Amino acid sequence: MIPIFPVATDRELKRRQSKGRQLDPVALAEVRAMLGDASRQKDLLIQHLHTINDQLGKLPLAHLAALAHEMRLAQTEVFEVASFYHHFDICQDGASIAALTLRVCDSLSCEMAGSLQLIERLQASLDKDIRIQRVPCIGRCEQAPAAMLGQHALPQADINNVQLALAQQQTSASIPPYLDYAGYLAQGGYLQLQDCHQGKIEKETLVSLMEDSGLRGLGGAGFPAGRKWRIVAAQAAPRLMAVNIDEGEPGTFKDRTYLERDPHRFLEGMLIAAWAVDIADVYIYLRDEYHGCRIMLEAELAKLQQAPPVANLPRLHLRRGAGAYICGEESAMIASIEGKRGLPRLRPPYVAQVGLFNHPTLVHNFETLYWVSDLVKKGSAWFKQEGRNGRSGLRSFSVSGRVSKPGVYLAPAGISVTELIEEYAGGMQGGHQLYAYLPGGASGGILPASLGHLPLDFDTLQAHGCFIGSAAVIVLSQHDSAITAARNMMAFFKYESCGQCTPCRVGTAKALELISQQAWDIPLLNDLSAAMRDASICGLGQAAPNPVDCVIRYFPHELQSTGESA
Repeated sequence: MIPIFPVATDRELKRRQSKGRQLDPVALAEVRAMLGDASRQKDLLIQHLHTINDQLGKLPLAHLAALAHEMRLAQTEVFEVASFYHHFDICQDGASIAALTLRVCDSLSCEMAGSLQLIERLQASLDKDIRIQRVPCIGRCEQAPAAMLGQHALPQADINNVQLALAQQQTSASIPPYLDYAGYLAQGGYLQLQDCHQGKIEKETLVSLMEDSGLRGLGGAGFPAGRKWRIVAAQAAPRLMAVNIDEGEPGTFKDRTYLERDPHRFLEGMLIAAWAVDIADVYIYLRDEYHGCRIMLEAELAKLQQAPPVANLPRLHLRRGAGAYICGEESAMIASIEGKRGLPRLRPPYVAQVGLFNHPTLVHNFETLYWVSDLVKKGSAWFKQEGRNGRSGLRSFSVSGRVSKPGVYLAPAGISVTELIEEYAGGMQGGHQLYAYLPGGASGGILPASLGHLPLDFDTLQAHGCFIGSAAVIVLSQHDSAITAARNMMAFFKYESCGQCTPCRVGTAKALELISQQAWDIPLLNDLSAAMRDASICGLGQAAPNPVDCVIRYFPHELQSTGESA
């Protein structure tokens, strides 16, 4: 007997089709061509999104669906990652996006240098086919007002140099002169790493040296480096390493400055740490705004791997961020390296135990590793002999704002802001007097000039409601306002909140609304601050109230003179 199958209706045929956006064969062919023979492993999702976005200038929905198909991911997995990061331009199929984007920084140092007025003039004078974006800190505060035309950095941006860059089509990243691999070797580079691998230095001796030096994490948290090495080394293999060069804290640019000049000093320190802790793979996470650094690092890492100074180097991976301040937090950075949204996580477990790809992970800031080879060469006494006001060691300060010579300065730990300005930053600008300062970037709080004598170091500012963090010092004068600074920084925190937890997502928005009013509801702001500090998952929400709390505590005259107190 021949079976008779019923004829499917049009409705039944539609039901049998896969749900969601249908695959476009043209988009799929284009995605495959752009990715070439690159691995389709899941943790490379963000890197592949960059490849498509760079080549097309946008991320059409059809190409996101094609990428999901190619990487064997759900379309929702691809879309949620692409929509999380600021530097991905998702658009409808066939929609046009301006061929060129001019990003102008609006963070505090750049705002004081006139970036908001510059944006208005640019919007009035430039062609409409150039997209002008007002963006948060791009890590060039000493060049305020800073801007980026495509991937080309424009220091001290104004109408003239923007128009000149457009006329000359300067949209590609520029690489400043730096000490390359051959030059570093000629100066005795990698000798300390070779001593480690040749058995001239024992691992226990090295870890003890780091502990004795007192070197602490220089990305903001300040955890003792030697203790971190010992903790991770005690975990089961394989152990991984993640290096944070995603310095997004407004006012911070020290890592970029050192990386642009002497990349192999950092790389040698990184490899010494990897040897000491027996690391299998090292992942370097670089913020997306540092395009020139990325091109340079790709070239220098290739040289290092082609002619390694020692045998058995760990596998080295360079990962590109995508414009998310939250990824400076270690667990959010790890999620981003894994190709996910950069969402912080609760502890325990700590990343030293369960970190990247669920393996024990040694996480370090760039500058911490930058000093390792010098410590091995010169000893802990060299580092500890520096310091002022009862502190020891050296600190790299990113100094910007109303000083004559903004820049990165290596100074004794414990130096005061008045000493830092006068001895290193060339004093205040003409016609300006010190009025207030931020000792640790946007999240470090605001202090008045009357406290300009306080030592700038770990554990010295907490009693005053502030902290040193990444040592990003932004200097305000009598022509500035602490209230305006607090509004600028709270707008930044609202924009950069990952949105995962309610205290931060809602708290930053509510705080900005409250401090934007003529009269501040101080009791309500105090309650909001307490809730954000106690209940936020990570340091962004916990530290976001600092500028507001400092205005209430140290600048009541500003609130009173404008009637801004309830």
